[in-house]
Amino acid sequence: MNYSKASFEEGQVLLIDKPLRWTSFDVIGRIRKLIRIRKVGHAGTLDPLATGLLIVCTGRFTKRINEYMAKEKEYTGTFTLGATTPTYDLESEPGNFKPLDGITPEMIKAATIPFTGEIAQVPPAHSAIKVDGKRVYELAREGKE
Repeated sequence: MNYSKASFEEGQVLLIDKPLRWTSFDVIGRIRKLIRIRKVGHAGTLDPLATGLLIVCTGRFTKRINEYMAKEKEYTGTFTLGATTPTYDLESEPGNFKPLDGITPEMIKAATIPFTGEIAQVPPAHSAIKVDGKRVYELAREGKE
């Protein structure tokens, strides 16, 4: 596809696979630099240690960002059985390993049931939401609740 600066100014929705360690604002900054327009925004912040879909809007489509944010979302991930991390994410290495003896596939499947269907999400301490103007993952990294 060929896009002109005018088409981005008019408005586009870009679906970006946000790289690990990039902030959502890093993505916006890179897009602004590439297409040379100012009116660029995203529909929801992703933590720098999260990867996945970042919906980016340009031009008149920035007015629809709240509409995109209100849509149903699906979260996926991977995990290491028998280990934990203090930050619940990729920032720290898995540790506190426990033996997996006696754990069956049926037990694992049964343990996933509470995590399926509609869930009222409670953000973890290491998330990108803001409290008093500061990202909570920054507060958590400082040892604050």
